[in-house]
Amino acid sequence: MSESAADAARRAFGVRLRDLRKDARLTARELAAATGMHFTKISRIENGRQNPSEDDIREWAISCGVALQIPELIAAHREVEQMWLEHRRELRAGLPHIQRRGHALYEQTKRLCVYEPLVLPGITRTRGYNTAVFTAVTRVLERPEDEAESAADAREERKKLLTFPSGRNTYSFLIEAAALDNGFGGREVMDEQLLFLLEIIGMPHVSFGIIPPLASRSIWPGPGFYLFDQSLVRSETWTAVLSSKRPDEIEFYTRIFRLLSDLAVYGEQARAQIEAARHRLQHDETS
Repeated sequence: MSESAADAARRAFGVRLRDLRKDARLTARELAAATGMHFTKISRIENGRQNPSEDDIREWAISCGVALQIPELIAAHREVEQMWLEHRRELRAGLPHIQRRGHALYEQTKRLCVYEPLVLPGITRTRGYNTAVFTAVTRVLERPEDEAESAADAREERKKLLTFPSGRNTYSFLIEAAALDNGFGGREVMDEQLLFLLEIIGMPHVSFGIIPPLASRSIWPGPGFYLFDQSLVRSETWTAVLSSKRPDEIEFYTRIFRLLSDLAVYGEQARAQIEAARHRLQHDETS
């Protein structure tokens, strides 16, 4: 997550508060008069430039006639604040620290469900593929490029949960076929990565689905997301990361995962998709 991602989360919460005000047909000055806040503070909150306090949120909701939403609004606000604080602390420590810190969550998760439209799921990646991905990440986040190697090493520790299963963890991976052709690290790295995917498909604790490029779709491709049991969902875009423990969010993403799973092929058909990607890779002289 980039620094602008935390800003985006704050702005999104501000937009939500603004929509409550508009739905109540209040101007910023009218809401200010009702809550006792200065109208410029209303504007700063709505534009994500100032944090509301929890008392501000309560007064805002009451003045807009939506007092029943107070618990949900405060829970969402706390998530945004936690995201902001954790990100700033973790990014200062570097990408390797972020990868190591995430290991406990994966270890504790009994069932991990992952959907990725454009890249391969992190825990399924070879070291070479990960090094190439993290090199790209260092450029986007303007981090020292030498962090890529250390981050890839840390990710290798996490991958052992997949390759040396304890019997407690199961995995459901779901990718769009396009993820097989988005190359990182060059031809040799990609071929090694595709061969590793063929190994994963045969693992008894793994379900690996691939949505073919010409599948008759009942739902469109969307941002990738990770479901950790039924306790946490994470989804990342260019500028924002959703990290939520809210039951309604988890239920929504669980339903999306089921809908996408219905489009996928598995087993030998999935192997055929990977072998076709290897064939394209070997015959593409531009790789």
